[in-house]
Amino acid sequence: MEMMLQIVQKINFYLSDYILVILLVGTGIFFTVKTRFVQFRCFGEGMKAVFGKFSLRGGKQESGLSSFQALATAIAAQVGTGNIVGACGAILTGGPGAIFWMWIIALFGMATIYAEAVLAQETRTVGRDGTILGGPVYYIKRAFNNSFGKVLAGFFSVAIILALGFMGCMVQSNSIGATCSVAFGIPSWIIGVIVALVAGFIFLGGVSRIASVTEKLVPVMAVLYLAGGLVVLGCRIQYVPETFGLIFRYAFAPNAIIGGSIGYALKTAISQGVKRGLFSNEAGMGSTPHAHAMANVATPHEQGVVAMIGVFIDTFVVLTMTALIVISTLYAGDGILALGAAEGVDKANMAQLAFASVFGSTAGNIFVAVCLLFFAFSTIISWNLFGKINVIYLFGQKAVPAYSVLAIVFIVLGSCLSNDLVWELADMFNQLMVLPNALALIALYKIVEKSAREN
Repeated sequence: MEMMLQIVQKINFYLSDYILVILLVGTGIFFTVKTRFVQFRCFGEGMKAVFGKFSLRGGKQESGLSSFQALATAIAAQVGTGNIVGACGAILTGGPGAIFWMWIIALFGMATIYAEAVLAQETRTVGRDGTILGGPVYYIKRAFNNSFGKVLAGFFSVAIILALGFMGCMVQSNSIGATCSVAFGIPSWIIGVIVALVAGFIFLGGVSRIASVTEKLVPVMAVLYLAGGLVVLGCRIQYVPETFGLIFRYAFAPNAIIGGSIGYALKTAISQGVKRGLFSNEAGMGSTPHAHAMANVATPHEQGVVAMIGVFIDTFVVLTMTALIVISTLYAGDGILALGAAEGVDKANMAQLAFASVFGSTAGNIFVAVCLLFFAFSTIISWNLFGKINVIYLFGQKAVPAYSVLAIVFIVLGSCLSNDLVWELADMFNQLMVLPNALALIALYKIVEKSAREN
């Protein structure tokens, strides 16, 4: 087990620090140019499409989802524990400047996710019963209409089922169990059983029930977290200018806080920002196109611009709120990390310490636990759906009940088992999903380019 852990960690190191950073940043820049900076040109159009007809009751569709339901399902997957724990980890390792590089990668990622949504709409399939299925496996086969394409699509399906459907849900339920145990004193396994039962009920209701839950849960959890964050920032308002100053200062001169040479420190800040940013907004990973494929819209472009808003909300709203709270309380002014690392501070408890500095220890722990519960549970729901679509692609509808049962078992196990190998394997398969997805996106760029240039 120890040997396997070391092997997987080594694979993840090369994937995340080199191959995927270059591939995904390059893909984002490529589509930014090819779409004539669609993330800037059509940002207002996307915001109007999302909030112009905003409703918590989109209603059951005859088939597929409303555009907002598809976006809510996508955001539910994007906004998870990574927006709290992931952001804290990036700041702790790469310094406050890592957040600047998260913003940069999100700007390019908005163009990538536009391409994913457009291609998901263009290549989706509609069954005889009206069931809509779509996602990377369908545009991978369009891009490579041969045995190579079948292998790539199969590889992607296996990777996403393992990464999101099983191991990813273990990771999310582990975060729920751990934080709720600390905040409420309830054993983790009991929390896991409750989460599994509620998730199982939602799974059994199919796409319509998942959409009904996410369209209500996502706005509520976002408002709750942002409201709590604004209270903290209000109490630390005198340090907010300094907070932004730290982000921009340490984006280009992080050695003052990380240590080492300027070259080493800058590489660390950029790599942490890029790596954590990419896997927070999931642009280029191939997960959220499954949701966007099911949206009922007039043209693929319409869902493309809506998808961009998902990345914006994930990074520039939710993740940025975490960053501002942590930096303003722990780094700025009299913060415990103002003069360097403090004993006992790690990425898992930074958010609790930040909120506790204003709310008090008990209230701070409870608030973060409740927010993580919402974030992680919504991610479990969406990830299960994405995995199920790929189970259907590989094995047919008959395999769905077995998949659902296994997913529920993994949720329970994840709440009471903490295994570094599981976390590393989840990261590895998560990253491996990117390779076939990015290849297909680039191969089909003309479809995306045409969609963007016509609007």
